[in-house]
Amino acid sequence: MTSFMLFIASSFASTNQIVIAHRGASGYLPEHTLEAKVLAYAMKPNYIEQDVVMTKDDKLVILHDRYLDRVTDVATKYSGRARKDGRYYVIDFTLKEIRTLNVTEGFNVAPDGKQTAIFPNRFPIWKSHFTVPTFSEEIELIQGLNKTLGYNIGIYPEIKAAWFYRHEGKDISKAILSVLKTYGYISKDSNIYLQCFDALELKRIHDELLPAMGMDLKLVQLMAYTDWNETMLYSKEGSTVYSYDWMFKDDGMKKVAEYADAIGPWKPMLVDEASTRDNIIIKPLMQKAREAGLGIHVYTFRAEPEKIPAYAKDYDDMLDIFYNQVKVDGIFTDYPNKAVKFLAK
Repeated sequence: MTSFMLFIASSFASTNQIVIAHRGASGYLPEHTLEAKVLAYAMKPNYIEQDVVMTKDDKLVILHDRYLDRVTDVATKYSGRARKDGRYYVIDFTLKEIRTLNVTEGFNVAPDGKQTAIFPNRFPIWKSHFTVPTFSEEIELIQGLNKTLGYNIGIYPEIKAAWFYRHEGKDISKAILSVLKTYGYISKDSNIYLQCFDALELKRIHDELLPAMGMDLKLVQLMAYTDWNETMLYSKEGSTVYSYDWMFKDDGMKKVAEYADAIGPWKPMLVDEASTRDNIIIKPLMQKAREAGLGIHVYTFRAEPEKIPAYAKDYDDMLDIFYNQVKVDGIFTDYPNKAVKFLAK
């Protein structure tokens, strides 16, 4: 067997530690496009992530945001259809309308209207042609490649802003579960993790929706800090920010373990940013999660120099710290080939 064949044979993570392709191979191609997912697949991660949002006509599409304006030309093609906050919401457009949009690398818009790439050294904005895929299209792509190539790469969908859709009168969680069941993802043995930031919704999925649908999937509680305003609560009096503070208390992980199989924390939740190369300070959350029997899949690992924490000398060193010192079970990365290669060493 040649050295190349040996690498291919071992290029899946050979331990229980996994690689999750964050929004596909998003370090190389525009995030969540089918092209980014095909490239990610060829890099042989264990899972490929899908962020799922819902259209006006109740179709499920793959976008990181519940807005269209950060990665598409919606503001040009559908000028005047932004909400009062200036954002163009997926829920205000039909799938047919969204099919007309061009997708590009993420960008910011300056006050003078100039667009600049969020990651200037990634795929150039507005080059080539990319579109917004549906959830079903992506599942069929991954399952089809599993069949033709003989791999067994899983999916890792995120229910985006379930609280927002509930407020808008839509049950995005039930819709996502229906699609998953259609494609055979029904048990904890299925090659899937289902993730969500909304703890109330994840509890509802665990306690109500999965039993009612005859399903039992592996669930992941994504973690945020309260001041990120990641999740909102609505009442007759208005909206308030959901507090994540309870998750960081001594019994927080035990409570999470009552309805979830794993957590998805941000890197600084596990490793203190005051750490140095000679002194990696692992925060209590790691031990608490382990004691509760939870898996730990941490986000997000990017190779750009400005995204490498000061306590790591480079991307591989950052991986070494989290895989081998912190001992996480998996990472989300924009550069899945680099993480797969690291684990294959």
